[in-house]
Amino acid sequence: MRHRKIGNVMTSDVVRAVYATPFKDVALLLAHHDISGLPVVDEDDKVIGVVTETDLMFRQAKRDNVGCQRLIGLTRGAHRAAAKARARTAGELMSTPPVTAHAEDSIAFAARTMAQHRVERLPVLDEENRLVGIVSRRDVLQVFLRPDSDIRREVIDEILVRTLWRSPQTIGVKVTDGVVTLEGRLERQSEVTIAVQLINRIDGVVGVVNHLTFRLDDSHLRPLESGVHGVTDELLRKG
Repeated sequence: MRHRKIGNVMTSDVVRAVYATPFKDVALLLAHHDISGLPVVDEDDKVIGVVTETDLMFRQAKRDNVGCQRLIGLTRGAHRAAAKARARTAGELMSTPPVTAHAEDSIAFAARTMAQHRVERLPVLDEENRLVGIVSRRDVLQVFLRPDSDIRREVIDEILVRTLWRSPQTIGVKVTDGVVTLEGRLERQSEVTIAVQLINRIDGVVGVVNHLTFRLDDSHLRPLESGVHGVTDELLRKG
């Protein structure tokens, strides 16, 4: 089963800043390119931080409060806030450590990372951790525009034929708006479970409606017991 990589959907022409890029220039770059954030790189093109619109707005909002904070004492978080309020360059303003991904990572990995860290874009790195692109939520969501016919073909070729060794005619596969509906009968319950799990991992699949039945209920068997044989053995052991 082939997952599309971040490198297939990322933007290679990246708007970036360096540590010394002035505050106003950062604001101009964001406005001119209509983007919400940009990476900050060092002399080796390695990402050292990220500046977003939120950082710029935070800086403006906190400027007038720095004097008051000095009077009452500063917590560690407040120290960072005060420093950002005085920021004049991208390096002083940026958030660190940067949340990044690699070009060979899957789109699913990018989606999980964005959701976990609540960010809208990820700088993309090569094998030497140098900046080679940027991927946004919009880029990631493009995977769900994948045609139903492509998804159905992958379900049949990769899951049914190559993984479960089933003839394409034995199982009915219908895909509508990214939802895969399965009809038919497999040999064991474990095969049904594996089929549904693997199909859910296919790029562009929104959900799986499972109407599959099975001849043998092997749910009570341990993976290494003698009653479990065949193509699903290795998959069960890995699970």
